[in-house]
Amino acid sequence: MSRYVVSLGGNALGKNATEQKELLKTVAKPIVSLIKDGHEVVIAHGNGPQVGMINLAFTESTSTPDMPFPECGAMSQGYIGFHMQNAIANELARQGIRKSIAALVTQVVVNEHDEAFQNPRKPIGSFYSKEEAEQLEQSMGYTMVEDAGRGYRRVVPSPMPIDVKEKDMVKTLLHDGHIVITVGGGGIPVIEKDGELHGVAAVIDKDNASETLAELIDADYLVILTAVDNVYINFGNDMQEALEKVTVAKMNQLVDEGHFAPGSMLPKIKATTRFASNGKTAVIASLDNAEQAFKLKAGTIITL
Repeated sequence: MSRYVVSLGGNALGKNATEQKELLKTVAKPIVSLIKDGHEVVIAHGNGPQVGMINLAFTESTSTPDMPFPECGAMSQGYIGFHMQNAIANELARQGIRKSIAALVTQVVVNEHDEAFQNPRKPIGSFYSKEEAEQLEQSMGYTMVEDAGRGYRRVVPSPMPIDVKEKDMVKTLLHDGHIVITVGGGGIPVIEKDGELHGVAAVIDKDNASETLAELIDADYLVILTAVDNVYINFGNDMQEALEKVTVAKMNQLVDEGHFAPGSMLPKIKATTRFASNGKTAVIASLDNAEQAFKLKAGTIITL
């Protein structure tokens, strides 16, 4: 039996709640296969598009009060977690497996002096044209940047995670045989001040949070499922090449050579190489190839 942390990208979960529910029916099948084989499974997920839409809905509303950003993050954890919990529970029932699954609202500690608060870079929300982005900058005061050639998005601070406050709860649930959904959207970012926790306006990168959690619970595998089959070098040109089995040293060399975009693949690379540096195995693969990726037969496999 092995312990897996499986991280799903927010952009890979569809453009709205209906699409998300349908996509998760497909995602549930390989996850349940992993559970059926006797493995312990923790599921993390992104929330970049979703938390941005939630925040924008409150900001633009004329009939409801504005909602602080940490609470918007908690809302995204709740509804994405519900969809995942529902899809996996239904698939477990279809296969006659008696297992419980819990979506855990999770607080992740960050450093209030993290330089990310002075340099927002985490894309959230929908994609916009250049003209729409300029209008949002003027009307809402947002910081908008181009995101990997796909359009313009709002960016917010993305501090590094230090600790997961609910890590012991995750361990207890796993020990008791349950499946856990946690660090949704990278977790709700909090700072510790005068012995208390306080939510802060930021979005922690879910890959960094997943890696931190994987270390804290001593996971054997970190699997990041995204929209592409592999990590590529020279992505998008005639020299494009899929990476299959890569060492940490080789991946660090490719990072130094500038092969990976900061707003998309680079956080995944850095998270997986940190995890693999501990002698564990990390995988980056597509949702479609999840079952094969769990068996180390698909995706980009990173080892020491």
